[in-house]
Amino acid sequence: MLPRRSPMMDVNPRYVVERDNALQIKNDLGPLDGSDPSKEKFPCCLVWTPLPVVSWLAPFVGHVAICREDGTIVEFSGANLIYVGTLSYGDVARYYQLDRQQCCFPRTIGGHTCNKSYQHSEFGTGVSWDDAVHLSARNFEHRSFNLFTCNSHSFAAHFLNRLSYGGSMDWNMVNVWALMLSKGHWVDGSAILRSFVPFIVMLCYGVLMLGWPFVVIMLSFFLLIAGWYLLITYCFKNLVDDED
Repeated sequence: MLPRRSPMMDVNPRYVVERDNALQIKNDLGPLDGSDPSKEKFPCCLVWTPLPVVSWLAPFVGHVAICREDGTIVEFSGANLIYVGTLSYGDVARYYQLDRQQCCFPRTIGGHTCNKSYQHSEFGTGVSWDDAVHLSARNFEHRSFNLFTCNSHSFAAHFLNRLSYGGSMDWNMVNVWALMLSKGHWVDGSAILRSFVPFIVMLCYGVLMLGWPFVVIMLSFFLLIAGWYLLITYCFKNLVDDED
């Protein structure tokens, strides 16, 4: 019988050193400034704002952007358009600060701190947070914007995959939306009003004019939107991938 081999016998010592160095770099990440809505600065955050008209009908649907370490907003908001500094559709209403300790910043193939080194390398990586922001922006500045298949949530998902955030390479429009919905923080009370008052006004007006069948119409609209994004993300993923 052949002797049993230890898994450590197949590990390249150079990769172990590179991985240890990468872990040390993560531990040495400097402190971030606090979020400052008055200056539109949200360091290492995902930010969200309602979309005109669309959010009036579906208040949980909106526009997402990513932020640099200094808090500068970077967004994909139109065909071949990357804007830096502010959101195109209004002030930030919600934000969620990401944890840089959950990111993978490999400088070499052996420097991955995630468990999906091959998939991560094939997709594309960043050696720092701002490098990942820059590379994601460069990738999307050559794409055509499509509200249904290639939008701001696609941009945020691409960025999170480039970071292998949370050890995952499966970020997409749906789970980015779910992340903001479940963990996003409201900037202030006025942001809540700005997000929901138009919807409430629209709902009341519709019920006044058409009666309760209008509520059925609205619910059908919600289900149609949700169904579309679930289908395009999980059942017809090739349609989204074709935008890459």
